[in-house]
Amino acid sequence: MIDIEGFVALVHDEVGLPVAAEHLDVAFDLVPDWDSLHLLRLAAVLEQRTGRALPLADVLEAGSLGALFELAVA
Repeated sequence: MIDIEGFVALVHDEVGLPVAAEHLDVAFDLVPDWDSLHLLRLAAVLEQRTGRALPLADVLEAGSLGALFELAVA
């Protein structure tokens, strides 16, 4: 199980983005240095860490890091 602090660390460590908890609820396009490849990389890492498949349609519908976190831990 991954918690919110672990998720923020994962985004920083695995994707290389300088994010903090305050970035979780902003749209992806407002996250510093964000691009769509980060979403796919992060989804793959979350699947590995959680052992759960994340449906691509749901990943693409997630509009923020917080929404992606909720998808991963639901």
